[in-house]
Amino acid sequence: MEAWFDAIADAARAAARGSELVLLWVVAERSDFVRFNHGRLRQAGSVMQRHVGLRLVDRGRQSSVGLELDGSRADRERIMAAVDDLRGIVAHLPEDPHLLVCTDPVSTLDIRRGDIPEATDLAARVTQAATGLDFVGFLASGVQCRGFANSLGQRNWHAIETFNLDWSVYLRADKAVKAQYAGFAWSDAEFGRRLDAARIDAERMTLPAERIEPGEYRTYLAPHAMHELMGLLAWGGFSARARAMQWSPLQRLGAGEQLSPHVTLAECLRDGTAPRFQADGFVRPEEVTLVDRGVFRQALVAPRTAREYGLEANGANGRESPESLVMSAGALPDESMLDAIGDGLYVGNLWYLNYSDRMSARVTGMTRFATFRVRRGRIAGPVEVMRFDDTLYRMLGNRLVDLTARRERILDTSTYSERSTDSALLPGALIDGLRFTL
Repeated sequence: MEAWFDAIADAARAAARGSELVLLWVVAERSDFVRFNHGRLRQAGSVMQRHVGLRLVDRGRQSSVGLELDGSRADRERIMAAVDDLRGIVAHLPEDPHLLVCTDPVSTLDIRRGDIPEATDLAARVTQAATGLDFVGFLASGVQCRGFANSLGQRNWHAIETFNLDWSVYLRADKAVKAQYAGFAWSDAEFGRRLDAARIDAERMTLPAERIEPGEYRTYLAPHAMHELMGLLAWGGFSARARAMQWSPLQRLGAGEQLSPHVTLAECLRDGTAPRFQADGFVRPEEVTLVDRGVFRQALVAPRTAREYGLEANGANGRESPESLVMSAGALPDESMLDAIGDGLYVGNLWYLNYSDRMSARVTGMTRFATFRVRRGRIAGPVEVMRFDDTLYRMLGNRLVDLTARRERILDTSTYSERSTDSALLPGALIDGLRFTL
């Protein structure tokens, strides 16, 4: 697709006149999708798509259009015709006071090829390994591309090859164990290890279920539970605009509140799958430290926020949410986690998270799938669904015992419009006194 991208970038450059600036944002992919049910392949398909967001900027005014292209020679003519249409619109629009696009061209090229079997081979390996299990899952694999170009000659291209297998092992009704395996290089041994861990947890789910009383419990949140928590926190928690408008859930962080010294969070592109550039053409720094050992350092600043509030942009997307969130590891070894819990709860997954008091960073949500009661360092049985309600200043603050030494790379499973390039690298967390309400 890189040659095709160069061709439409040439067309955009040729279409610009006088003071006009033409910008292209490309989202493209060649992906295979497979659905599994009862350990068998139930549905398979492939998608090849090329979506282009085209913008025309002229003297502080802008207009845009989305195009679905097919990779043919006619795409050049479609780009040229679309610019003509935008030219007829932009002259009648008011100036955009917060418009900020890159006018200092910096080109980049990032191509990361994976070591992934063909989709048919990969599906066969999965079904063979899952023999005898009620294995339900979704596999996405292939090449994801992002591109930016403008009529000043800037060109940025990002192409990565990944796989993402998200699955559950079901026992009955709502009794199930959820897991994920994602990355750049498929390993039968690693998938087998994860599947064996799910088998063990599924066997534990057959023990008599326990219902715990509301109260505080020493609780371990596995990396996927932490991913749900960080996903909610990303909703304004690291946004410069949210902080300027004083609706960030971490508004008090840096204004008297701190998190635990164990907590260091960064937007770190070298450890993720997101591109090093964004839709306004700004090349992003490899790392932006958000929280350093519990202390707030900086927010994510999108170009429009920078223009409106007089800040310095750091390449954030328009949502000002992390695309490659990395949390530093701790010292807790996985193999002794049950001993570290002692008497408490092991929480594999969370869901239905929301803020119960946004400005106090109070979060509520439900346990899901593999959540177990732990007594004297041993699994006593699964726990019936419980709701927690607690503040992040406690959970990641004075009640955080430590984080695990092993971290999980989690790729976003979203496929709305296109496969997401968001990812996270997260440890598990041991909390001494998570509040459960019912």
